[in-house]
Amino acid sequence: MQRIRLRYTKRGRLRFTSHRDFQRAFERALRRSEVPMAYSAGFTPHPKVSYANAAPTGTGSEAEFLEIALTEARDPSLLRELLNDSLPDGLDITDAVEARTSGLADRLTASVWEMRLDGVDPDEARRAVDAFNAAGTVEVQRKAKNGIRTFDARAAVADLRALDHSADRPGDGPCAILRLVVRHVTPAVRPDDVLSGLRAVADLAPPVPAAVTRLAQGLFDEESGTVTDPLAPDREAAPTAHNAVAAAVATAPEGAGSA
Repeated sequence: MQRIRLRYTKRGRLRFTSHRDFQRAFERALRRSEVPMAYSAGFTPHPKVSYANAAPTGTGSEAEFLEIALTEARDPSLLRELLNDSLPDGLDITDAVEARTSGLADRLTASVWEMRLDGVDPDEARRAVDAFNAAGTVEVQRKAKNGIRTFDARAAVADLRALDHSADRPGDGPCAILRLVVRHVTPAVRPDDVLSGLRAVADLAPPVPAAVTRLAQGLFDEESGTVTDPLAPDREAAPTAHNAVAAAVATAPEGAGSA
C-alpha cells in the first residue's frame, strides 16, 4: 500500500466551503481521476483519507494537508495533476509527496495567518498589536456546545505584528495587515479569537469582517520562531537517483551484466 501526502489550498469564494464540502469535492475528484484508493473494511467502506487540522469555514488557506492510501503505486506529481483537473478552481493541490515518514499530524504544531482589516488605520492596528503583545494574558470568550467558554488567547500566539502599508491592497480606504504565528494548543486559538483579544485590550473593532488566510502550517521551531514545511522530511527520506543505482548494483546477482 502506498501513502501520498497532499498540500491543498482554499482560495477566493471557496474559502467559505466547509470541511465537509471539501471532503465531498475531493472524494468526487478521486473517483473521476480513477485513483486506485484503498478502502476501509466494514459494512460502509470509505476511501482511506486522513485530514489534518482543517482551517475554519470562511478562512482562506495556502497550507491544508491530507493523506491518502492507494492499492497501487502512483507518481505523486502525475496524481496531483489528475486531481487538479477534477477539482474546482480555488481548491488546488499544490504539492504531493510519497509518505516515507510517520506522524504528519504531529508535525502540524503551528500556523502562520494573515488578517486583512479593511477600514482600520495601520497605526491604530499597530498600537493594538503592541498592547496585545505586552499583555501577560488576554482572556476571550467563545460560544461552545456547552455554553460560553473563557480562555487565554495570548499564550498560544508566538508572534503578532502589523505589516507595513501594502501597496497592492484592494480599495482606497484604510487597511491594516496583521501577520501572526499561532501554536496549536487545546483549546484551539483561532484568528478570530486573536481579534477578540485585540478588541479586549485596545478596543480594536474592524468595521467589516477580517479577510483571514492561513499562509503556512507545520512544525514550530522555537529557536527561529518559524514554521517549517511538514512535507520536507518525506522529501529528504526519498532515495536519490545515485542511491537507487547503488542499491540496484548491491542487490544484483553476482556476474550480472557481464559479457
